[in-house]
Amino acid sequence: MREKEIKTAFVTGASRGIGAEIAKVLAQMDMDLYLVCRSSEEKVRELSQELAGAYGVNATFFVGDIGDPEFVADCFAKIEAEGKTVDVLINNAGISYVGLLTDMEIGDWRRIMATNLDALFYTCRLAVPKMVHKQSGKIINISSVWGRVGASMEVAYSTSKGGVDAFTKALAKELAPSNIQVNAISCGLIDTDMNACFSEEDLAAVIEEIPADRMGKAGEVAEMVKQILQSPSYLTGQVITIDGGWQ
Repeated sequence: MREKEIKTAFVTGASRGIGAEIAKVLAQMDMDLYLVCRSSEEKVRELSQELAGAYGVNATFFVGDIGDPEFVADCFAKIEAEGKTVDVLINNAGISYVGLLTDMEIGDWRRIMATNLDALFYTCRLAVPKMVHKQSGKIINISSVWGRVGASMEVAYSTSKGGVDAFTKALAKELAPSNIQVNAISCGLIDTDMNACFSEEDLAAVIEEIPADRMGKAGEVAEMVKQILQSPSYLTGQVITIDGGWQ
């Protein structure tokens, strides 16, 4: 028998990697799920069915561009039509571009900013009013250590993640009086498809710099999400680093 008060979570970039692991953790916490991905409909469908079957939660998925405000508005309109509100918002979707800034096209820059940073504005502006009304809510943004220290050949990605950190800290101050906590997880080198563009030699060179002597696991980031969700409400406005002691 499920508890009477069921929390609902909205997770972006949920079809694989960190997002999929976060979705699993939230399902284990008995939360109903809205999972969003850009194009991997088959994967997100399978994940939704898997989690619903394994944990008895309701799992719905949306396929579209989280950097498109009209798509985000449509997602939230459907959630509201079902009589639901988002209690936990996980902004995880992210894309990267590796190359010289001078070789980057304007469209590439705008696409990274739309997905990695603008999407936070689109989701939060729609989720927050209901959270304020309920005087409760949790927002967790998935960031990167590059947002703090910057990465050569990844200027756009670093810029977007620096924006995520600033967004997190500012919104946390705005929402703290309403008992809504906003935090971010700043990831180091995590073993996901995003790093598939790097050679084994490149990855090995980076791992040599990491005191933990390995890449992080997507499941470890998901476990950090769980810890933040279970933390005291006084924890807000924090950018928590998980990088094996790297940066």
